[in-house]
Amino acid sequence: MRHLVLTAAVLLAACSEAPAQDAETEADLSAQTTAVFASGCFWCTEADFEKLPGVLDAVSGYTGGHVENPEYRQVVNGDTGHAEAVRITFDPEQVSYDALLAHYWRNVDPFDGGGQFCDRGDSYAPFIFTLDDAQAEAAEASRAEVAERFGQEVAVVIEPLDVFWPAEDYHQDYAEKNPIRYQRYRFGCQRDQRLRQIWGSEAGGAG
Repeated sequence: MRHLVLTAAVLLAACSEAPAQDAETEADLSAQTTAVFASGCFWCTEADFEKLPGVLDAVSGYTGGHVENPEYRQVVNGDTGHAEAVRITFDPEQVSYDALLAHYWRNVDPFDGGGQFCDRGDSYAPFIFTLDDAQAEAAEASRAEVAERFGQEVAVVIEPLDVFWPAEDYHQDYAEKNPIRYQRYRFGCQRDQRLRQIWGSEAGGAG
């Protein structure tokens, strides 16, 4: 099941009106101030990170696939290889990459590689996209800690970032621009309920 029927018509109607923005390659981004995460619906990932002190910006987009300048309908139909992801710009004097990783894990179902929460398919699969060796090592170490803590295999994939394609304008800051629709979607998807099942009082959520 993809995004709830409540929002599907609005999104599909808007797709032809708002093209994706210019791509950003790994070379365009600084590993000291940028992180890229995928944890299902990018509306939720964006909202989850925007509330974290030290995060300066969060941009929804697509990455990991083979199609240039992908559109939303292409991505969710599974024809591009891309996942919905969010590019985080942060102030390293206020929040470290390790702290971003800790926040990520508490806002993802680490055991579900077939999607996240109610959203199914590769476009909603969980990833950590790394910008350099230091990020990759930190991400691998954090994944190992989660696996050890719960005693089971973690489905989150870690891979180098290639190209990040910012999503259409109507996806950016969706939770802020459409708070009622967003909260209905988030609650209906049982995202926060599942996070509490996994992480208890440490769960993120309510983004």
